[in-house]
Amino acid sequence: MTPRTVIGWKGAVGEIALHFGLGLVALVWLLPYAWMVATSFKTLPEILQAPSYPLPSGLDFEAYAAVLGAMPLGRYFWNTAVMALAIALLQMAVALPAGYALAKLRFVGRPLAFGLVIATLLIPAQVRFVPVFALLAEVRLVNTMAALVLPFGVSALGTFLVRQALLSVPDSIVEAARLDGAGELRIIYGLLGPMIAPTLVALFLFSFVFHWNDYFWPLVMTTNDTVRTLPLGIALLREQGTGVRWHIVMAGNVLLSLPVLAVFAATQRYLLRAVASGA
Repeated sequence: MTPRTVIGWKGAVGEIALHFGLGLVALVWLLPYAWMVATSFKTLPEILQAPSYPLPSGLDFEAYAAVLGAMPLGRYFWNTAVMALAIALLQMAVALPAGYALAKLRFVGRPLAFGLVIATLLIPAQVRFVPVFALLAEVRLVNTMAALVLPFGVSALGTFLVRQALLSVPDSIVEAARLDGAGELRIIYGLLGPMIAPTLVALFLFSFVFHWNDYFWPLVMTTNDTVRTLPLGIALLREQGTGVRWHIVMAGNVLLSLPVLAVFAATQRYLLRAVASGA
């Protein structure tokens, strides 16, 4: 056996081991979702009699019909989609000029400003919700879409991601655009934005998924069905006095996860580009 053959054999074994390990990790991540989908097709007697048996006896859509009849699903879906999309687009629109300033402009205190942006990542929303709620209540924005969107319009993570992506763009490109008469906004949104599109799509995906699934902030800022979101509605899918109807709750969670999976499937290649480019 030649040395080249030995190296090729070891490389093949390593590749097989790598794929096997990745398959196990994927199985660990997918198993809870598969359990959720299977439970959504079970009946309540099945869950009570054999809770540890993973597969349903058949495809029973009773739980999905119960979800549709238990809450105004269309309104909740619309509220959640508008909120998540508005926050994601607003964060992208603000992160671009903020990241541009921290990456390409020279001004006194720039390192301090960047340090403050990073420091805000350490402050969870649960810590600052009391003053924010008091402010929004003072201006009568509670139970409005503005109360769900405006507190998250600026993203420290988005600013960081955009700034890191713009550091890889040569300064000569910006200078050439200025010499051609382009203004700062034209440079930011017309030139640099398309150049770092994978990073912006990754930011959009992170923001959309987080706020689509957000439970805490809509719970604090809404008290009626006017702007209530889908996670809140699904949390109420229980029958008082008889315990949790798990098949209905799981059906609601399946419906909640489908738009996120669709968005991820549509933006997957951009996300992989952003990861590959170091963003």
